[in-house]
Amino acid sequence: MPVIQTPAEFNVSDLYVDLRRCLGVPLYLKCEGFNFAGSVKLKAASAMVRDAEERGLLRPGDTIVESSSGNLGVALSVIAAARGYRFVCVTDPRCNLATRRLVEALGGEVRVVDRPHDEGGFLAARIALVRSLADSGERMVWLNQYANPGNWRAHHATTAEEIARQFPGVDVVFVGAGTTGTLMGCARFFRSFHRPVTVVGVDSVGSVTFGGPPSRRTIPGLGAGVRPPLLDERWIDDVVMVPEAETLRFCHRLVRGGFLFGGSTGTVVAGAARWLAEHDPQDRMTAVAISPDLGERYLDTVYHDHWLREVHPGVLDDVVRDGMPRETGIPAV
Repeated sequence: MPVIQTPAEFNVSDLYVDLRRCLGVPLYLKCEGFNFAGSVKLKAASAMVRDAEERGLLRPGDTIVESSSGNLGVALSVIAAARGYRFVCVTDPRCNLATRRLVEALGGEVRVVDRPHDEGGFLAARIALVRSLADSGERMVWLNQYANPGNWRAHHATTAEEIARQFPGVDVVFVGAGTTGTLMGCARFFRSFHRPVTVVGVDSVGSVTFGGPPSRRTIPGLGAGVRPPLLDERWIDDVVMVPEAETLRFCHRLVRGGFLFGGSTGTVVAGAARWLAEHDPQDRMTAVAISPDLGERYLDTVYHDHWLREVHPGVLDDVVRDGMPRETGIPAV
C-alpha cells in the first residue's frame, strides 16, 4: 500500500474497463476519477501550480483564481489546501451543486456568474470576472487553464504515456474536448508514437470549439462557448459531435451495468461507439477512450428524474422504457 503526504501524490493511472460486456462496444475506458480530486484535472492542476511556483509567479500568501465548470476547481482546491494557498473558483449555474460544495469544503471560495455574455456565453463571462480579479492587485494569480501549455504537457507526460504503456498496439484514442488540454497532450504524444494512432476529439453539440454554432448546453465538462487557445486541429485526426440526449442515454446504459460515470464520460463513450460502428465494423481495432471523472457529482442532474424531466424529457422516457426506476435513475437490484 502506498504511503503519501500530500493528496496529489495518489492517482490510479492503470485502471481500464472493457466495455464489450456492458455496452457491446469494443472499447477500453481509461478511468481517471480515482484520486483525491476525483478527476483527470488533478494532473493539469498539479502541473500548472508547480510551473507557476518554479517561475516565481505563485508565492506564499498568493490566491489562485481560475474559471472552471467544476473538476479543475475541485483539483485546485485540493492542491491549494495542501500547499497553503487561498483559492477562488469562478463558475456558472451549470456547475453541479455537489461540486460547489466540494470546493467550499476544501476551503475555496466559489463565485457564480449568473449572466452569459452575448458572445462566448457563460465561459466568456467567467473569464471576464477572472481577469478583473487577477488585475485587482490583490495578489491573485490566474493559471489560465485555457492557454497554459502546462495543461497539455501534463497529459503528454502522463495520460498518453500511460495508455501507450498499457496498450502498445493501440489503434485509436478518443478524448473529450473541454479546454483541450488532455486532447492536445494525447494528440502530440501519439503523433510521434512508434506506430500510427488515430486521435479522435469528442465534443458536445452546441460547443464552438471545432467551429459549430453555439447552442444551449446543460452538462458541465466538455464543450466551450469560446474556442480554446490551446487547440491546434493539425494534431487531431477526426472529431465527433455528440448531442446531450445521446450523452445521457449512454450514461444510463453504463449505470445499468453498475458503472456510475460523469456526463463527460457519457459523451466520450457515445462518440467512440458511433465512430467505431462507422470505421471498424469488424472490431479489429484496439480502441481506448478517456473517462474524466465518476458520477457521484451528477446525482442531482444526469441521474435524477426531476432534472431529466425538466431538461431532457425524451431521455427520461427512454430510461423508463428500459426498466430504470423513475425516482432515482439507478437500476433496481
